[in-house]
Order: sequence, then C-alpha cells, then structure tokens
Amino acid sequence: MKTPHVPVLLNEVLESFNDVSDGYFVDCTLGYAGHSFKVLESFSQLKHIGIDRDSEALVFSKKRLEPFDERSVLYKGTFAYVLPVLKETPIVALLADFGVSSLQLDKKDRGFSFDSDNLDMRMDADAPLSAYEVVNKYPKDKLEYIFDMYGEVRSYRKLAGAVIEARAKAPIESAKELSAIAKSVIPSGGKIHPATLMFQAIRIEVNNELGEIEGLLDAIEARHYKGEVVSLITFHSLEDRLVKNRFKKWSLNCICDPQAMRCICSKNHALGKPISRKPVIASKEELKVNPRSRSAKLRSFRFA
Repeated sequence: MKTPHVPVLLNEVLESFNDVSDGYFVDCTLGYAGHSFKVLESFSQLKHIGIDRDSEALVFSKKRLEPFDERSVLYKGTFAYVLPVLKETPIVALLADFGVSSLQLDKKDRGFSFDSDNLDMRMDADAPLSAYEVVNKYPKDKLEYIFDMYGEVRSYRKLAGAVIEARAKAPIESAKELSAIAKSVIPSGGKIHPATLMFQAIRIEVNNELGEIEGLLDAIEARHYKGEVVSLITFHSLEDRLVKNRFKKWSLNCICDPQAMRCICSKNHALGKPISRKPVIASKEELKVNPRSRSAKLRSFRFA
C-alpha cells in the first residue's frame, strides 16, 4: 500500500534509533505512517504506538500497518493529551514530525493550500475552531498578534488591517480569497509565496501547535525512560526554538540560579544529552525528491 505522504529525513530518523533496546516506539504524529512503517520494518524488537488527531490519517494508517498488526496500536487525539496517559512501557524511542502532511496540504477541502475553496486548516476535523472563525471573527489586535508572533510577518499590522477591511464587505469564505489579500499587501518575490507566513500563523492558532509542542515536551520530561531516544522534526524557528531550549535544559548538570555565588545543587541534574550538537537537515538528494524537506530540522536526545 503506497503512502500519499513522503516522510522527511527518514534515513536520519532511522539512524537516530539505531541503538534502542526492546520496548515501544511512539510515533506522536502518525500521519500516513511513512515513518512508522519503516521503523517497524527496520526494528523487529520494537512494538508501536501511533497517535494522531486526524481521523482520515488513522483510517489510512490502520490499513497500511496491517503487516505489523500484532505489534501496533493506534490512538486518536493530540500527542500532548495521549502521551501522558499511555499504559504501555517502556518507551525506548519517540518521534514527532511537526509538519503538516503533504496530503493535508494538497487536499483542497482541508483548507491548508493557497488555492483552497474553503477556509478550514483543522488537523482534527471535529475541533471547534477553524480558520474561518479566526479570519472572520478575531478582532484586529488579536490578528496582529498571531501574524506577528506565529508568522513573524513584518507588515503584520497592515495585513491585519487588510483582512478587517475585506471581511467588512463580505465574509472571507475561502483560502483562495485570503491568499489574494496577502498578495495585495506582501510583494511577491523569491521562492516563498506571499501568503505563506500568514497561513502558518493561522494554522498554528487553529491547532494550538506551539501549545501542543510544549505539552509534549512537558509529558516527555515528566515520564522519560532510561536510554529513551526522542527525535523531533521541526519546520520553522518557533518550533525549533522550543525543542532546542528544552534539550538544553535537559542537558544541564547545574540548575542553580545563574546569579548564585557558588553551586549548591551537586551538579548531577542532567537528564541526558543531545545525540548531535547541531540539528540534522535534509541531504541534497532528498531536497531534489522532496522540496518540502528544505526547512526540516531533526534534533534527537538520549535520556541517561
């Protein structure tokens, strides 16, 4: 069964799990099981837990993972909610790919793409908040905030003003209309579409993406296992900063106040260490096959 989604940094993810022992591999962002299938195929000692909030993805992945049915179980929900309540132990490998899957981007009825005829962007189709509510009901100051903080849009005030002006005439019904508004404010040029950062900001707001990542990191920190390898794939600076800072915290031996005259904590608080100092990025070969991997960064951490 062919997967409709090309998993990014696949070989690098497999390499990060090379030394894991018997136990459970948790794929926190199962998607269309691209990573999970290869991990199960490559590591016969591992049992598998797949988590996703997208019902469509879970139905597809259940079918795709049938060859490993005795070793695999799937759960619907957000990873920040499901991970803390898992009964299966020990977890020896954990993966999260924070990108939007190719199928979600390409299917126009999901409202993620610039030329979609609707305005949705929900990873969980049953969630109450969609892009339509954000775009048509959020006040100007709140739109400015998410365009600035989540999209890092330079002209965030002007863009928010253009959205308010457009929706005053008639509700903005489609991603296509919203994309046209971005084009009217942000000049075209380069490889990035003018609406890219605005769409990123709205998608993050709709799906609480940064809050979910924080929740996942909290859950991992609260119940990690000896020797567990955590591999996390980010796609923009906001995500990467959260992961990088948390890995740095987990690596600290000394947790005393930086202003303290001397250490009084015994300097034995490190939970483990990153597998590599710098994030792993896509190879030239992968970039040729899958251009969407160009912004992907993989950071891995091994708990002591």
